[in-house]
Amino acid sequence: MAKVLLTHSYFLHFDRKQLRQRKPYPPLGTLYAAAQLRAHGFEVALFDPMFERSADAVTSALDSTRPDLLVIYDDGFNYLTKMCLTNMREAARRMATLAGSRGIPVAVCSSDSSDHPSLYLRAGASWVVRGEGEMTLLELAQALERGDETDQVAGLFLANGEGETTEPKATPPRPVLQDLDSLPLPAWDLVDPEPYRRAWSVHGRFSLNMATTRGCPYKCNWCAKPIYGNRYNSHSPERTAEELARLHRDFAPDHIWFCDDIFGLRRGWVEQYADELERRRLRIPFMIQSRADLLAKSSTVEALSRAGCETAWIGAESGSQKILDAMDKGITIEQIRSARENLRHHGIQSAFFLQFGYLGETEDDIRSTLKMLFELMPDDIGISVSYPLPGTPFYDKVASELEGKANWTDSDDLAMMFRSSHSPEFYRRLHRWVHRTYRREQQRLRMRGEGALADGTSRVGAAMAWLGYAAAAQVDGWRLRRTGWAG
Repeated sequence: MAKVLLTHSYFLHFDRKQLRQRKPYPPLGTLYAAAQLRAHGFEVALFDPMFERSADAVTSALDSTRPDLLVIYDDGFNYLTKMCLTNMREAARRMATLAGSRGIPVAVCSSDSSDHPSLYLRAGASWVVRGEGEMTLLELAQALERGDETDQVAGLFLANGEGETTEPKATPPRPVLQDLDSLPLPAWDLVDPEPYRRAWSVHGRFSLNMATTRGCPYKCNWCAKPIYGNRYNSHSPERTAEELARLHRDFAPDHIWFCDDIFGLRRGWVEQYADELERRRLRIPFMIQSRADLLAKSSTVEALSRAGCETAWIGAESGSQKILDAMDKGITIEQIRSARENLRHHGIQSAFFLQFGYLGETEDDIRSTLKMLFELMPDDIGISVSYPLPGTPFYDKVASELEGKANWTDSDDLAMMFRSSHSPEFYRRLHRWVHRTYRREQQRLRMRGEGALADGTSRVGAAMAWLGYAAAAQVDGWRLRRTGWAG
């Protein structure tokens, strides 16, 4: 049978923020693709560049494996790949070029290549897989093995003649896979867990990633869905519990990140999953991403607690109802508040994603977000500026204002790529000030015994941390006011 080498384009050393955080996850989407090919008789190997320092590192795997096909298959479950960072784009293009120079055909599957196939075809790829990739990749590999033409395989972009401006040829789209349990379990045996375990050791635990669903039925107009779309399909609770049991047996993780866009949306799914884990006597703390309206329901949160949920991230985004409505979020400020209290009542940490700079945001809207944040004081926050991703209504609104820069270089770039209410420097300063002010308040609560000390910090340590954050927040506040912020 044909030999396929799979890789991906996320290099931790190309992303300074993530390198500092030291919380890398294996390429789950790539492992699904590898398992699908292997289940149908192909010989597969994995080159995992997560900890490599150069895209040229792929040459050793190309020369030792001598594959019939190189597949650059990015992990579409990870938000870092959905951001289409230019450092990773250039790494993928470089790997395609290196394989092409050795006469090895290349297929690419990623959010970025689905949006910009010509960039990858011009770099040496022969095919770009459009959207969800396992079935398309399998049929492509089977066609190549038989010596058939590939222009009859649904779900592809192919080179269409010569020239920089030539549009690629698109084959018919492939329907979204609905029966996720028909896929084999991810090929975890191809991953060396030790570099990941060492990176995570600074946090005193080892976390791995799982996915129970694909897609999102909601219509947030800034959120990209180039891989799995607006359909929502899920693994069964039984299959998910089986996969968790195998990860526990083979890798002994201390923690799981469920990287679904929305965890447990289907009615009764979370309750059934909690029952499955109790039946197996299996309990591993886990983190999810969800919505405020779902987590305002006590029955759902009670089941999450029973299953071992430790942290729930909520796309709160803004404390201004006007901005939430403009984003088509479909949630209310009151639901955010209810979700926070409901999670607290059941012993689950809440974490908020916040977003500044959306179209039409005023200083009053920013103040509303700050008021919500400091009143509710979630257990963690993540802050970004509005980021236009191709294929979204938000991108279409600001496309004419993207002057030369349409992607961040890495996840710490934080550039404001369109004209908003304030300058890019304002949003950079706001980002830093809010982070440090929030951390200051978090340490103040810990000093008073109101905040969690689960990370082992003593109250004396919290006091020392408070002093550091207070000083930094004061400096950042001064710098923010110099950009025109009235406070």
